[in-house]
Order: sequence, then structure tokens, then C-alpha cells
Amino acid sequence: MDKMVQIRKADQPYIFGIRHLSPAGAWHLRRLLDQVMPEIVLVEGPSDFTEELTFLGDLCTKPPVAIMAYTEETPIHTILYPFAEYSPEYQAVLWSQEHQRQCHFIDLPSSVFLAFQSAAKNSDDVGEEESITVYRRLGELSKDKSHETFWERVMEHSSEGEGYWRGAEAFGKNLRELTEGKDHDYPETLIREAYMRRKIQETIASGITPDKIVVVTGAYHVQGLKNDLPALSDQELKQLPSVDVQKTLMPYSYYRLSSRSGYGAGNKAPAYYDLLWEGCQRQEADFAARSYLSRIAAWQRKNGNIVSSAEVIEAVRLAFSLAELHGYQIPALRDLRDAAVTCMGHGNFAKIAQAVADTEIGTAIGSLPQGVSRTSIQNDFYRLLDELNLRRYCSVTADDLHLDLREKLTVKSQKSAFLDRERSFFLHRLRVLGISFVSWQQVQQEKATWAEHWVLRWTPEAEIQIVEAQLKGDTVLLAASFQMKEEAQNGGSIASIAKIIEESFLCGMPETISYATAILQKIAVEAAAVEEIAKTVQSLSLVIQYGSIRQLSSEALLPVLEQLFLRACLLLPGSCVCDDNASKEMIEGIGSLNEAVLHHEFLSEERWIAVLTEIAVRDDLNTKISGYAAAILLERGKYSNTELELQVERRLSKGVPADLGAGWFEGLSMKNRYALITRMSLWESLDQYLDTLDDEEFKRALLFLRRAFADFSAREKSDIAENLGELWQLNPQQVSETVNMPLTEEAQEMLEGLDDFDFGDI
Repeated sequence: MDKMVQIRKADQPYIFGIRHLSPAGAWHLRRLLDQVMPEIVLVEGPSDFTEELTFLGDLCTKPPVAIMAYTEETPIHTILYPFAEYSPEYQAVLWSQEHQRQCHFIDLPSSVFLAFQSAAKNSDDVGEEESITVYRRLGELSKDKSHETFWERVMEHSSEGEGYWRGAEAFGKNLRELTEGKDHDYPETLIREAYMRRKIQETIASGITPDKIVVVTGAYHVQGLKNDLPALSDQELKQLPSVDVQKTLMPYSYYRLSSRSGYGAGNKAPAYYDLLWEGCQRQEADFAARSYLSRIAAWQRKNGNIVSSAEVIEAVRLAFSLAELHGYQIPALRDLRDAAVTCMGHGNFAKIAQAVADTEIGTAIGSLPQGVSRTSIQNDFYRLLDELNLRRYCSVTADDLHLDLREKLTVKSQKSAFLDRERSFFLHRLRVLGISFVSWQQVQQEKATWAEHWVLRWTPEAEIQIVEAQLKGDTVLLAASFQMKEEAQNGGSIASIAKIIEESFLCGMPETISYATAILQKIAVEAAAVEEIAKTVQSLSLVIQYGSIRQLSSEALLPVLEQLFLRACLLLPGSCVCDDNASKEMIEGIGSLNEAVLHHEFLSEERWIAVLTEIAVRDDLNTKISGYAAAILLERGKYSNTELELQVERRLSKGVPADLGAGWFEGLSMKNRYALITRMSLWESLDQYLDTLDDEEFKRALLFLRRAFADFSAREKSDIAENLGELWQLNPQQVSETVNMPLTEEAQEMLEGLDDFDFGDI
């Protein structure tokens, strides 16, 4: 350590070059600080974040955490500075607080960084970073063909502080020489270094001697701080661009720290590097190697995969042997993974892939103490988490949450009685804000009015999204309200406005409902396609159903829904003149309108039945839609056997083209299949119809019929086969077994060829 202390010029402070996430760097830095006992530690980081260092070094702060700044105006730009426990910068802050020494960030303020970033976003001169190319080249030159592995072998396994210090400085110097002036942000780098030199000079001018100052910076910047170039002047400082920003601290995760998440300054295995850090503290050089392999074995055993002690021992031996083959004493991560695959995965990486991910990346997520600097919407979010008993769901592991929105009569307080309803409002508000913490899973339709299923999973991205939502409001409620009103103002169709009303009901926001309803009433008189009207009716119908369970009034929507329904009835028959591609959306619309009539007595059932009857009997409409209309009438008991038989004979006759007849049957089979299966007259008519077709017509019909029966269950197909057996005077059971037998190769080829059948002008 004495040699480390000697590595500096007399008139300069100690400048310790590091890598952002370097356990060895953090360890050797702390040893230097213990030796020098500086009065102040200067760390590369936005200077306006110095005031946050108290929270960063708080004993209740649990890394990984990050400091973030973001612009106050859209488009929002952000900068993030994440820290793990083994980040040298974090350990510098922690050491300073432990020893009651000053600690300052000395890089450009975040307001200037974000101004540069905004300018770069608007510039076409971005391109690939030259340093990335250099890193790739360095990896190719190393024995391992990997820059990451080379760094670990040479730097992270270094036990000598002087070796790490000199190695990091040499690495930064060589990297600088190779990339100097080639990166697109090189001018920004020069400004940053001039600003940091200014901060160092200001510290010395304050009366602190250089030998009592330690500067912690990226290895790349060491030469930039040591050179004799001038510091940034007052005039130059005034000319720097700046934007208004907000700052906050936030929890982070090991996954986000990893390079796999796209974080350029990260490493591939943050949890493994945590083992390296623990090994440094224990001063056991092989601790990470032994722990890595034993943890993979433990994960495998915990999840039901047998790994013997002998396999673990052999893996350890193999890893050290691989390291020796490369000329090193301690295995690197690559050696350890190869040994684990060979000895515990038996040559198959897939067998241990999950164990490797858990051991290398991990699921750790940080936390911050109460009272840290947060935006108002962050404070509101965490307050609601506690109030609604949802704090335990802030985990990187996905958790299911099932809600019952009905009043609970077995509890004493009103808060407990409607807890799930308030949870639902909160979660839906987060959903409309695009907060990835929540994911709504649709439940069965019959439970949709009172049951909800959510999947909650916390990620650092969710924290960023919450911070960005600050621009929309100071609380979750206000931000969601702003979001919905903005969408309502920009919504050009009645369906989009109705969807906003539906979302507002789910979010429990009556004022937003009234606002969107007023807009809907204004544009509802304008012309609209039946499909759009049907979507609007569906949304409004659901809202009215939700109203009672959510205790929100929907009276204002009743006349709007009735008006739209009447318009749909007038337009629907004429809209059914369409091709098969358009028929799918039209059928969905008819289904939505039918559901609305079933749920709301104030909608005229008589008028609706009349419209369906007209569609079912007309010959000039899409036959699939006509068949679907007939299916609804049959399901509602409005179609007698005589009427059905008449339509079957008419639609499935020799004079009707095969594709039209089969298309009608496809529409008919889309609802109430049990009622169809039990009508022998239907299958008799279908059998007679197919007998009348020649080979080419049969192929046409077969394609449509195959599509019609595609969604039938195996039981339904068996019932149909039994019906046909009776018609053909064969054993029904034998027919059913024959129908369900696997197709021959010849039959399969014929059916596959039907998809390319030439239908001429169809």
C-alpha cells in the first residue's frame, strides 16, 4: 500500500482510475482511503447530485440503487447513475460517511448533461461508438477472445493495490490513445474533464492540500485530469447549455445492472461480481469460484435436479485446471461456467441454464430509507402501496393477486370491506399510465364484473415510468385523469371515446367519465360504421354493468347507449353486404350488440330480433353472417324447427354455389352447437346436400366445412359422427372411432392442398 501512496505528483491529488462496476477497484480504493485518510473525496458524478449523497450513504440504503435526473418538459430525457455495493463510487461515498469526511460529485451538472443529450437526440451524427469497436478488438487480441474475461483475469483477481492502480491507469491511457477524437461525444468528454479539473482546483483553493484529496474517476479520464490543460473558465461555464431538471433516487436491480439488459457500462454477471466483492472482503481469492459452483448445485437440488457432491468437487477441479491452461491461478467466470456445464449439466447447458442465470445475474433489488428525495407522484405511489397492503408485491418475482370487488360483510371497517375495490382502482390507474409494475389478466366472462386477476412484478423500469408520469400530475390519480382526458381530446372516433369511458370506470374516476361522456354525446350524431358503433356499445354496456359493483353512477350513459343501438339496427342489414374478410369484424359486432340486448332491458329486443330475422333470410348478404344471425335466433328461441329446416333446404341446395352454402353453415355453427347437434334434420340435409355435389364442388365445400368444424371439441365431433352413423345405418360408435382416427398421409396431403385451391373469381 505504501507504493500506492507514492503513485502521484506532489502538486496533484490522488487520482484513482476505476471501472464503474469493479469489486477489486472498490476494495483497493478503500485500502487507499484507509491509508491516506483524505479530508475530501471527489467522485465522478453530476455535481448537482452531491446533496443526495447523504441518502446514498445511509445505513438503510440497500444497493443496487440509482440516482436519476430527468427533464421537466417533453420529450422526457433521463440520465441514470446506478450503483451496486461493489461500485467503487458507492464505496467512496460510504467510506466518507463512515469517517465523517467530505464527499462531492465533480462532473458536469445533470442539467448540462441532459441539454447535451437533447441536442444529440436531434442530431444525425450519432453512429457506433469507436470505443465499442476498440473493446471488441481488445477482446479478439486476448487469449480468451473476450474483453470481459481479460479484465476479470487481470484486474478483478489482482491482489495488489499498486497493480490495480497502474493497470487501470495504463488501460485507460491506451484506450484513450486509440479512441481520442473518434467518438462522436469526444467534445463533451473534453468539457467534462475541464469541468472536473475546475472542481479539483476549487477544492485545493479552499485550503485542502493535494495529499489530502482523493479523486475517483473512470480509468479513461485519469490522463485527462492529470494533463496540464486549463480548467473550465467562468465564461465557458456560463456558455454551457442547460435545461430544467428534476432529480430522484430509486431502487435498482441486478438484472438492470447487467449488460444483458442493454446497460453499456454493466457486466454480464452482477450477482457473480457480488461474490467477487465478498471474496475481496474475506481476502479469499478463490471464494467466488467455490461459491459460484456450489450455488448452481444448490439451485439445481432445490428445483428437483440431482447434483452430487462428487460432481461439484469435479467441477471445482476442472475450473482451476482450465484457469491454469490459460496461465492463471484463479478461474474466471468463463472457466466456472464451462466446468459447471461439463460436470453438472453433463455437457448440456440447457440443463443448468436457469441455475446459471440465478447465480450470475440474480434477482436482487435495492431499497431506500423512508424520507429520501422523491417526486410527489413517487411519494403518493408508495403511500398507496402501504395503505392498500401491496408493499409485499414489490418483488422482482411475479406474484398473482386475485381481487373480489364485492363488499366483504365479515369485516368491521368500511376500509376493509372495500379494500379490493380500492386496489382495483389503483392498479387500473397504474395500467393506463403504462406502469409495467402491473399486468391485468382477463378472467372468465361470467366473473368479469366482480373478479379480477393481476400479476405484479417490480422492475426499475417501473420506477422510471412513475417518475416520468410526474409530468402528468402530482399524484397517481391526477396523472391518470390527465392521461385519460388527453386521450379523450385526441380521440377521433366514438369507439375510442367509449373505450376511455370504460377505462375511467375501471379506474374509479367519475369526473373523467363525465368529461368523456360529454365528448361522446357531441360526436355520437356523426356518421359511423356499424363495426365502430358495435365496439362503442360493447364498451358502454360493460361500463353500465361495472357501475353497481364499483358504486359509480352510469345513468348518463343510458340514453347514449340506446341512441347508438338504434343507429346500429338501422345500418346493420346494409352493412352485411361484404366479403369474407370483412365478415369476421361484422360478426364480432353483431355478437357485441346481441350481448348488450341481453344485459339491458331498455334496449328494444323486438327491434333487434326483427333485424336478425331480416339478415338471416336475405339472399343478397354475406352468407356466413346470415348463418350467424340464424344461430343467434336459434339460441334465443326465436327460430322454430320449421324455419330452420326451410333455411337449411334453401341454403344447402344444388342451385346454391358450394362455397356460399358451406359459408352459411359455418356461420350457423358458431353458436349453440349442442342445439345443432341434436337436430337430426340438419345433418340429414347436410348429408343430402353433399351427395349432390360433383368432385370440384365437393372440394370447394370441404374447405369451408373444414374451417367450420375446426373449433369443435372432440366430444362434439364424436356426437356428429354418431348422428351420421344413424343416417347411414351404420354402428354409430364405429363411425365415431373412424372419424377420430389419424388421417392417412394421402388424405393429409389432400387437405393441406385445399388451402391453395383455385376459387377463380371468389
